[in-house]
Amino acid sequence: MAGEGTPVPGLKELFLGFSSVGLSGFGGVLPFARRMLVEERRWLAAEEFNFLLGLCQFLPGPNVINLSVAVGSRYRGLAGAVAAVGGLLGGPLLIVLLLALLYDHFGDLPAVQGMLRGIAAVGCGLLFATAIRMGTAVREKRWFLPFAALVFISIAVLRWPLPAVMVALLALSAALAYWRLQDAAPR
Repeated sequence: MAGEGTPVPGLKELFLGFSSVGLSGFGGVLPFARRMLVEERRWLAAEEFNFLLGLCQFLPGPNVINLSVAVGSRYRGLAGAVAAVGGLLGGPLLIVLLLALLYDHFGDLPAVQGMLRGIAAVGCGLLFATAIRMGTAVREKRWFLPFAALVFISIAVLRWPLPAVMVALLALSAALAYWRLQDAAPR
């Protein structure tokens, strides 16, 4: 586990940690989740975060919510998963309901429209920064680059359906892993 010197988080720590993540951003809390889990609290190592996020992206549902369930249940079982998800979603739910009321009254103002465009630009920047940080955690393992290129070409250029691309590349990566293990096995 990542934080060998770090105490195992309790339910309160899981709730408060994911509350800080949930209250840190709208529509893009992944950078904040990574910072909290890997850099600040050290509940996960960088490679563990990448692995869990990859698994959570493969599962149905929002990635960060899946990640909160995975981390919460890893440390405190079902109660930890509930605490982490509750922390992640509780504060933002209240804020979004309040903002919906405000937007209903002031949403047509040009200043509000400009502010929303600026928030979207910040979200894009945070997403790119997180991708770069995740890439540095696996820089020694360059074997993932062809897979990333295949995913990009398949989905963005060829417009193939995401489920088909995921299944095909999952099968390919499993076959390559098996081949590498067979090649490395002593004879």
